[in-house]
Amino acid sequence: MTVKQDQLANGFRIVSEHMPGLQSAAIGIWVTAGGRHERIEQNGIAHFLEHMAFKGTERRSALEIAEAIEDVGGYINAYTSREVTAYYARVLKDDVALAMDVIGDIVMNPVFDPREIEVERGVILQEIGQSHDTPDDVIFDWLQEESYRDQPLGRTILGPTERVSAFSREDLAGFVAEHYGPEQMILSAAGAVDHEQLMKLVEEMFGHLQPRKGLIADPARFTGGEARREKALEQAHFALALESPGYRDDTIYTAQIYSSALGGGMSSRLFQEVREVRGLCYTIFAQTGAYADTGSTTIYAGTSAGQVEELAGITIDEMKRAAEDMSPEEVARARAQMKAGMLMGLESPSNRAERLARLVQIWGKVPSLEETVAKIDAVTTADVRDFAEDMAVKAPAALALYGPIAAAPTLAQLQERRAA
Repeated sequence: MTVKQDQLANGFRIVSEHMPGLQSAAIGIWVTAGGRHERIEQNGIAHFLEHMAFKGTERRSALEIAEAIEDVGGYINAYTSREVTAYYARVLKDDVALAMDVIGDIVMNPVFDPREIEVERGVILQEIGQSHDTPDDVIFDWLQEESYRDQPLGRTILGPTERVSAFSREDLAGFVAEHYGPEQMILSAAGAVDHEQLMKLVEEMFGHLQPRKGLIADPARFTGGEARREKALEQAHFALALESPGYRDDTIYTAQIYSSALGGGMSSRLFQEVREVRGLCYTIFAQTGAYADTGSTTIYAGTSAGQVEELAGITIDEMKRAAEDMSPEEVARARAQMKAGMLMGLESPSNRAERLARLVQIWGKVPSLEETVAKIDAVTTADVRDFAEDMAVKAPAALALYGPIAAAPTLAQLQERRAA
């Protein structure tokens, strides 16, 4: 398997990887235009725009977009994150040109029919309402807001109801004009693809676009803070975030190994102590997420009202203990899980295409798998213990609590326990 990468004169980037033996291909366009690129009055518009891409173009109706891909047995979808919006499809190898045509069409030629805008507005408002009714979804929005208070990175991807209710056709078109230039786009493909064929198609579809610099996202600052929402739920939901490195920092590998050993699986410390030994919860996990210039290690659990104080205290104690006695065996297991998860995921052309796009966005190139594996293997037990000490004692923190939380400790109380 060989990665090939090119760039048009206008800055549009193309990356692909042929995977021998496959009969299908994944292909998509990743645009550096996510939630953190919105001004406050635009919050939610990147996600709204993603929805509208499927509601009709100058050449196809909404139904014709769906039929074009589904008539050949493929599927098409999109998502919005805080740093990118992606439009992608999976098709058989003979239909790659068709998939490219459809994706290029929905990205470049949306008509923003006023009637369709109103229909989709209703869909998105229902999506927002559904998220508010899902405690283990909404708590992470609150945690993000407290982690990056008064910043684009701290706002929800869906946006608030009042803003989504007011977006106009001009607002949508304006966001496209600001952020959908060729230098903000990456076409990524993996599977049964031919790079030279892709280059010809890309040149035809996107070569005419005039280069224009996109707006630069404001640097992020992890502020920390606390959100508490009392509600009569069955469980008290607890989420703690600690500032961690961004994905351009090699310490990210240490952070990910640490969170895996702490709470990444059934053998992890938090799962064993909090669930298996003490029976305080059904769900508990730790994970590390990263952005271009910041990141966070997050711990989440749901428990009963009477046990949330104990659970929070044990979580801090386990974090402190990890700094003292994290074993080589635990680190080796976490390294193996990280490598296996990455390599198994890359057996899917969809996952591989997404990885290629993200690496080009981050680094401007695709580092080899061997290079990435070597960085994972280079993380030592001492590295993980040092990182664990920072997480347990020094790192800025944010806390979100939801449900019957009257007995839950405050962030200040948890900070005191960290410092003790």
